[in-house]
Amino acid sequence: MTVVVKLGSSLVTDGGGRVRRGLLAARAADLAAIVRAGERACVVSSGAIALGTPLLGLARRPRALPQLQAASAAGQVRLQLAWETALRAEGLRTAQVLLSGSDLAERASYVNVRNALEALLRLGVIPVINENDATATDEITFGDNDALAAQVAVLLGARLLVLLTEVDGVYSAHPAEPGAEPLASGDAVADAAIGTGSALGRGGMESKVAAAQLAAGAGIPTVIASGRGDGVVAAIAAGEARGTHFAPAGEAPSAFRLWLRHAKPTAGRLVVDDGARDALIGGGGSLLAVGVVRCEGSFAAGDAVELAALDGTILGKGIAGASAAELGDRPRGVEAVHRDRLVLY
Repeated sequence: MTVVVKLGSSLVTDGGGRVRRGLLAARAADLAAIVRAGERACVVSSGAIALGTPLLGLARRPRALPQLQAASAAGQVRLQLAWETALRAEGLRTAQVLLSGSDLAERASYVNVRNALEALLRLGVIPVINENDATATDEITFGDNDALAAQVAVLLGARLLVLLTEVDGVYSAHPAEPGAEPLASGDAVADAAIGTGSALGRGGMESKVAAAQLAAGAGIPTVIASGRGDGVVAAIAAGEARGTHFAPAGEAPSAFRLWLRHAKPTAGRLVVDDGARDALIGGGGSLLAVGVVRCEGSFAAGDAVELAALDGTILGKGIAGASAAELGDRPRGVEAVHRDRLVLY
């Protein structure tokens, strides 16, 4: 079984372009404890842009995409070297894996990424994963590394996802406010006051909660907890109650449906009539083109599309069997989405 651990820029770096080597050493010790317990471990680590920014003579995190790419390229070398040093001190081997959104968007490349990571894990190597910001063309395509960590956890069918932060989990209000209390369960998070990211990175508590909910919805228990101190990840992996725990939601769907729901980008929407809605929800059937009232967006066969009822309720997501132009005429006998290429919400 695999434990995925994510660390943000504010944990990995000190704000002045330096690595927090003591913190990385503590987390490397945690990872070593997990491996000694017979499990596999994977790290998703931010910090490349924060480390690369001062190397380029910039006073603060850049906003322009070319400068973000340059800072990432400069800092990624330092980031991986820092992890390699920390993990080697614990007798662990590591490998660098840089991912782009397109690597997970198509099924073939998604499976290829999974196979590569599984090969590393079987060999006892700890992958250190980051987004390939140096060649990203869509700003930062995953949005933040919390989302990337959740995607990796889903891809690997992880036993546990741990999202490390500066505080002890999700609080009922901003931790600095009087009366703010830590929330032990993700079920209590809905009304919490959660904030945006720091100056070093993009993620904040809001993105961590969204990532935790995504992973938990895919059947993976997730914990948001402090990344400081000794033994924190090892304790969480051993079952100790720390931070905010998001319980897994029921039985996980198949690997294909997990990919479709969480990794395949949506290119359009099919609005279906009441008969088609009932056939989908109650009968487990395919969606026929005759049941499509309206196509929204320009999509081709093989693209992912949302399925919506007439009242706007999103029913699910599927792989289009025909293009928007073809489905617009509601041809009889044509499958808009086959039941085997569909996931209902």
